[in-house]
Amino acid sequence: MPALLAQARKTRLIGAMADAGLDLLVVYGNAWQNDYLRYATDFGILEGQALALVRQDGQVTLYLDSPLEVDRAQIDCPDVEVVDATDLVAAVDGALDRFRSQRIGAAPQRLIPRRIVARGQDLGLSDQTALIDRLLMGKLDQEVDAIRRAARLADSGYAVFRQAARPGRADYELIAEIEAFYRAHGVDDNFQIIGVGGPEVRGMAPPSGKRLKRGDMVTTELTPCVDGYYAQICRTLVVGEPSGEQLSAFALYRAAMEAGIAAVRSGITAADIARAENEVFRRHGLGDYVTDRYTRVRGHGVGLFADSKPHILEDVITPITPGMTLIVHPNTYHPVVGYMVLGDVVVATETGCEVLTATPRELFSVPA
Repeated sequence: MPALLAQARKTRLIGAMADAGLDLLVVYGNAWQNDYLRYATDFGILEGQALALVRQDGQVTLYLDSPLEVDRAQIDCPDVEVVDATDLVAAVDGALDRFRSQRIGAAPQRLIPRRIVARGQDLGLSDQTALIDRLLMGKLDQEVDAIRRAARLADSGYAVFRQAARPGRADYELIAEIEAFYRAHGVDDNFQIIGVGGPEVRGMAPPSGKRLKRGDMVTTELTPCVDGYYAQICRTLVVGEPSGEQLSAFALYRAAMEAGIAAVRSGITAADIARAENEVFRRHGLGDYVTDRYTRVRGHGVGLFADSKPHILEDVITPITPGMTLIVHPNTYHPVVGYMVLGDVVVATETGCEVLTATPRELFSVPA
């Protein structure tokens, strides 16, 4: 399946290049922002930087500045020409001289090295970030299947997390159990952050050694990767029985998330989803807590990157189309109980959406 999926992506990319009148596409990637590169080459880079040249005839050349990554790419990507380029930018800059009379695009433009961008007029280099963004956001059926599998592992991982959460345990011990579970089940990457405590907790972060105690809320998001595709789950649990205030606050978050999910369908915008979530908070006098002072986004895309476009915000007017995969999560600070999270992955359809997350929308509790 991974090889077939990679070929399907490549065919789609070449078709999009033809529609845009492009002869060559320059694509950048590193270990953090890897989705553009992986779409074009199917290589999941782990260290260093990479640039790929994708030709209209289907030939792909991958330039890597790490010898270790070169060895791995030659094994993982047999249909791609792999070049060991210690001076990455110089090597690609020189290669582009052979295409000066052709129509060249680049993506993502904001990460293309300055030396190459500076030659934009000379090379006729155009910003084609939006071209790949459209492909990254609107998934093929095979891509949705991979995200569906990742969502099942997100559910399973959260069940492990709940079992691991006990008084006296450090937050990093919970993370370790999740990582062990995922590695044993073929997951090679998982983005995860955590929060432990009460009103003093303003968000989630990497583990810091904080130990769980009775009354703490424990928040987390798990983001396992399957065949290069991520799915995410956000949930909150309480050590011991939840208080009335915690239960009341959680009911608000659940209403907000469900309002956002109910809004998802083809033809609306990301802003419409965010607005549906935020209005629930505003009706309860908590409008300040959906601003950027307390929260980042109300959800985002998932796919070849754990936090991809479109971001679910009231000023993002990206249209929602069938095949888009999103996590809807009204994660934010609550002034009485602290930071709380809740989020499900969905895939947009013409008339609504399919929810891929199966874990109940509950404020979980574990024995104290």
